[in-house]
Amino acid sequence: MRIDLIRHGKTEGNIEMRYIGRTDEPLSFSGIAELAVISYPKCGMLITSPMKRCIQTAELIFPDTEPVICEALRECDFGDFEGRNCIELSLDIRYQRWIDSGGEAAFPNGEAPADFKNRSTDGFLSCLEGLPGDAHVTFVVHGGTIMAVMERFALPAKGYYDWHTANGHGFVTEFDGKNITVTEKI
Repeated sequence: MRIDLIRHGKTEGNIEMRYIGRTDEPLSFSGIAELAVISYPKCGMLITSPMKRCIQTAELIFPDTEPVICEALRECDFGDFEGRNCIELSLDIRYQRWIDSGGEAAFPNGEAPADFKNRSTDGFLSCLEGLPGDAHVTFVVHGGTIMAVMERFALPAKGYYDWHTANGHGFVTEFDGKNITVTEKI
């Protein structure tokens, strides 16, 4: 099965390097412009997160394809860190504890990274359920969602943060139901 994983275009929060999870912000003007110059592969069945930034990205790069919305593919809830960047959080002891945990501790009043990863990968698999083995599916989702899927399924195996991809970019892959192999970077 061919799976294309594309991260949404850039938002103001991305430009300011803020933790933007549950905040439903739109693409920035520069994010829209950047999408226009990236070459995207042909779209398969289109699946997006319910967040505005993903839906807008899908509409801009695949205007003739109606997306299927999957709630489970929304970004992580960063709790008390939401909308803030590392400079603003630098004096918050809870942020330092999160950093010291290697990014594995739960966000204060937010989602635990392990729960987010499980939700993302379970959502990914549920979207593929019942599709034929030769299906082509295009996901327009969040960077964290892509990293969770790749960490769990990609070969060669790499850590979560090793799969970071820039806004508007991602991976063309082959998925055999258990493992993902990257065939091309977007």
